Amino acid sequence: MTVKELVNATGFNALCLPDPEREIEGAYVGDLLSWVMGRANADNIWITIMSNLNVIAVASLSDVACVLLSENVTLDDELIKTANEKGINVLTTSLATYEAAVKISGII
Repeated sequence: MTVKELVNATGFNALCLPDPEREIEGAYVGDLLSWVMGRANADNIWITIMSNLNVIAVASLSDVACVLLSENVTLDDELIKTANEKGINVLTTSLATYEAAVKISGII
């Protein structure tokens, strides 16, 4: 499933989609950035509540397909610009982290 297809299937809000055709293969949930960096796989969707510049850096280093910010977390305009420049797809949802993970579990 592509990131764009995930957005269409779930109703998650896209903050930036520089690579909407990126394929998603699996998911990782975590907020401890060093832990995510060592454990998230390339092409995962990474679900987190973190919203600082380091999220974009870790997403890039881990080569995740996209970041899903749960619990109404969003990025400021400068971070959205940086994510676009780095090619990082970022989505957001009002769902709690667990609920977001459950929602995607049956479709990716």
